[in-house]
Amino acid sequence: MQTFQFKTEALRADDPRLAAALQAAYANKERPACMCLQPGVPMYIAHANDDYIVKRMPNSGSRHHPDCGSFEPPAELSGLGEVAGSAIQEDTESGITTLKLDFTLAKAGKRAEPTAAGAAPDSVRTDGSKLTLRGVLHYLWDQAELNRWLPAMAGKRTWYVVRSRLLEASTNKLAKGDALDSMLYIPETFSVDRKDEILGRRLEKLRRLAEPAKGPRKLMLMVAEVKHIEPSRYGHKFVLKHLPDMPLMLAEDLHKRIVKRFEADLALWDVDEATHLVMIGTFGFDGAGNACAEEVSLIVTTANWIPIENRSDLQLVDALTHAGRRFTKGLRYNMAADRPLATAVLSDTTPRAVALYVVPPNARPEYKAALDELIESSELASWDWRAGETAMPALPDRHGYLSSPSRHSSADAAGAGSYKGAALED
Repeated sequence: MQTFQFKTEALRADDPRLAAALQAAYANKERPACMCLQPGVPMYIAHANDDYIVKRMPNSGSRHHPDCGSFEPPAELSGLGEVAGSAIQEDTESGITTLKLDFTLAKAGKRAEPTAAGAAPDSVRTDGSKLTLRGVLHYLWDQAELNRWLPAMAGKRTWYVVRSRLLEASTNKLAKGDALDSMLYIPETFSVDRKDEILGRRLEKLRRLAEPAKGPRKLMLMVAEVKHIEPSRYGHKFVLKHLPDMPLMLAEDLHKRIVKRFEADLALWDVDEATHLVMIGTFGFDGAGNACAEEVSLIVTTANWIPIENRSDLQLVDALTHAGRRFTKGLRYNMAADRPLATAVLSDTTPRAVALYVVPPNARPEYKAALDELIESSELASWDWRAGETAMPALPDRHGYLSSPSRHSSADAAGAGSYKGAALED
């Protein structure tokens, strides 16, 4: 349980006096400190919906103890480091975060060529100053802490929980001069008994798409789980879970681009029935009232909604989950697939967190060289697995895993992997 130090007193996060203390500190522009480590890590207070919330300062997550609720892996170990401060701008005074998007939320004139958005084209289209569709989805997933795992979460992550956290994560965010939560639609858990009231709420949420507009027609963002991809009379469609009566129509050219761009993701989803396929896309209504996609990106997640990129990712995340470990899964945001990142960061190790790296099979020498540089420059201890060359090595111990100047090649011993760190004897 976190403890926050104010000027005159220290209060635990569950202390009933905390709300009043936060309100007073906010009025006095006081920054409480999280006492997970001495002498404390400065925090800031955000005011939203009549609530006062303690939040970590931008880019300060790695300064917290690995076991602290405010701990976050260093931004440079994921795609966040590429977009933080440019595409994602946090205002610690107002608590508002502004997102710069590289896709449009309006449509004018002739239908533009549809796009299947993802890492391959992103590496050409973006310089990190704007978020791609996948970047927005990864940001929301990160803010909702859906890429974090604790053993206590087992069996408790349903679509209801996923949706609730994503909606909460979208609050106090601005994009293109508008509130992100006003332009984001996430279908609620469907129930036959409540279908009429669910439909009513959906129509109210999507009303902005049906309103006549002067100038460009507005689009909205949708995040949903894909159930099937099926042919339609003039193209294809996403059949979405929890939206049985509103398929998302895909023009034939968009469908072809999706199949080509996300071939590996679709194959991963197809081969493992426990995985989920999540889409984010911009959409609007055509003249017949059908929901039509304009731009789409896809990610695959485990059964626990943790994003994965390939079979090696899935194997590592499953091993961590089954071992009852606490960890944060690394997310690429805009980063291209040929650049290394930390696959996961363990937060149950002492005295510091451990970054886990997976080298994909057939990785190019440039990838391995960049990974070695990333590992050596990181403040965290490290563990890596050369997938395709060796069996997955044993996971780092929870205690006594310390940094070491030497790293051992996975070729030294079958299945040994390599690591920067040493497990100390008790």
